[in-house]
Amino acid sequence: MVYLDNAATTKVRQEAVDAAVNAMEKQYGNPSSLHRFGLEAENIVTAARKTIAKTLGCTPAELFFTSGATESSNLAILGGTQAMHRRGNRVVTTTVEHPATGHPFDELEKQGLEVIRISPRENGKFAPEDFVEAVNDQTILVSCMYVNNETGLILPIDEIGKKIKRKSPNLLFHVDAVQAFGKLPFQVGRMPVDMMSISGHKIYAPKGIGALYLKKGVRVLPRNLGGGQEKGLRSGTESVPMIAGFGTAIQAIAPSIRRNLSYYQELNHYLREQMEGIPGIVWNSQLDDAPYICNFSVLGIRSEIMLHFLEQKEIYVSSGSACSKGAHSGVLSELGCSDQKVDSALRISFSYETTKQDLDCLIAGLQEGMATLARQK
Repeated sequence: MVYLDNAATTKVRQEAVDAAVNAMEKQYGNPSSLHRFGLEAENIVTAARKTIAKTLGCTPAELFFTSGATESSNLAILGGTQAMHRRGNRVVTTTVEHPATGHPFDELEKQGLEVIRISPRENGKFAPEDFVEAVNDQTILVSCMYVNNETGLILPIDEIGKKIKRKSPNLLFHVDAVQAFGKLPFQVGRMPVDMMSISGHKIYAPKGIGALYLKKGVRVLPRNLGGGQEKGLRSGTESVPMIAGFGTAIQAIAPSIRRNLSYYQELNHYLREQMEGIPGIVWNSQLDDAPYICNFSVLGIRSEIMLHFLEQKEIYVSSGSACSKGAHSGVLSELGCSDQKVDSALRISFSYETTKQDLDCLIAGLQEGMATLARQK
């Protein structure tokens, strides 16, 4: 089997599996309980929070556990605007966001807020100046992704944050870092960012766990009301097994982030070299995009047809965002791709276990698919 869909989800590391199982079978107390068994569970949560915060570059007090990045982004965007609503009614985002960010803005628009959606320029890149221009004295929140989940496009988060904060210091700046955290080296505490969403299952932890970074002093109204866990920001008994797996996965990969990034660049260059000269294959990802996400089109063959052909060979790729379930999200069109390229686009994404042999299998499968499917037309 060749698994090349790591931007959709990753294989859980064995260390993370063991940590989650231990928290289910042995240290299964409720972390809110006052007895020793509850304290043991609380200690697992505390240790994981410290580990993740260290890698993210913030204090443990600024990190709040959620069920995943979707909840984190909803909490940041909806809870943030609710806390700031008396200061203005304009919010700003982009046209290429993941639905976990895009749909909350749709909801804000229904509620009567003015939503400004910034498009990339003709070169497929985002200009910080466009964000600055969109900000006025009524702007209360700006949100954008760090790395695009379909192409690997890296947005200039630092520059965007510095310039919009210079124009309007009191607005909130939220970043969806799902495809960046654990893959790109950065420290959120050194960035002009107020809130950041991260996810576990993109970085070898179990599904169903994520976190929200909330800069000290930033106020967000809770969406979950209940027992007051996570300092009242996210009520509900903490999922100790998932948190244990999250912390353990981060502990395992944190020392290798830069080394893995260099390896992904090597794989990316190898794939491009091997594909060069194959008629009908054109790249949608650019050379300066995140190297672990590769988007290309096999012209003349619809994405889902080639995807299922490769699946028969036990080669697993994607036709775009996993959350779109095969439907075109419009991201590629926004980034300047033609309808022909959009209809035939495939996304592959690496893990630290991906090998050049895996990519050789992919290329052979693509070439066989192109020959076979062309005859069937």
